[in-house]
Amino acid sequence: MARMDIRSSLPVAQPRVTAHELVHDTLRRAILSGALPGGTRLVQADIASQLAVSTTPVREALRDLVAEGLVVFRPHVGAVVRELSVTELTELYDIRKALEPLAIKRSVELITPEALAAAEGVASAMDHENDPMAWAALNRTFHSMLEEAAQASFIHSVLRGVQDIAAIYETHSLINDRAGISTGNSDHRELLAALRQRDGDRAAKIVVDHLDYALRAVLRTQNVDGQLAADRSAAQSA
Repeated sequence: MARMDIRSSLPVAQPRVTAHELVHDTLRRAILSGALPGGTRLVQADIASQLAVSTTPVREALRDLVAEGLVVFRPHVGAVVRELSVTELTELYDIRKALEPLAIKRSVELITPEALAAAEGVASAMDHENDPMAWAALNRTFHSMLEEAAQASFIHSVLRGVQDIAAIYETHSLINDRAGISTGNSDHRELLAALRQRDGDRAAKIVVDHLDYALRAVLRTQNVDGQLAADRSAAQSA
């Protein structure tokens, strides 16, 4: 069972938020960054203690994260960061490969020079970032910016859900294999070039190839960690 520590995921400068928002945002950040990997048990009393809140906002935040697909409740165990089987992971990426090319083709047609410049700024920051967790956060920002340019709210909403779940595994794969960072940076530069040239077909192909690479990297990590995941699942079911 992975040890839970979420204090490093607290924002450096905490804005005025409710206790519920603080707990939700901190847990969400910790899950998406890989600080809380799949299978981590989320103990309400421990979370409340670390964030100096009562258990009521913790319970509410966990319910929200369940609705978002990042957390599941298991009988006799409680809240746990979601884990996926190889079949589920493959299905997740199939959904992304169906929708992300559609979104990027719309972005090619609709993206403004200002939005493109902003995405290029994030890509430049990623070129100089070697920390897997920080890079993964920038990666989510980069892709979200391009998808928002598509002006397709339903597609963006669906993609956000599946991308968030995939992020749990993608960050872990980057920690185990830093080559994914350089490959991702190269793909992003090619994608930006296609956007500048208004080449939708090329942009869509780059996105699909990017997702295929990401899935292979995730599955390699799953193969390495498969026995641990199986042992953890068996222990939680006991």
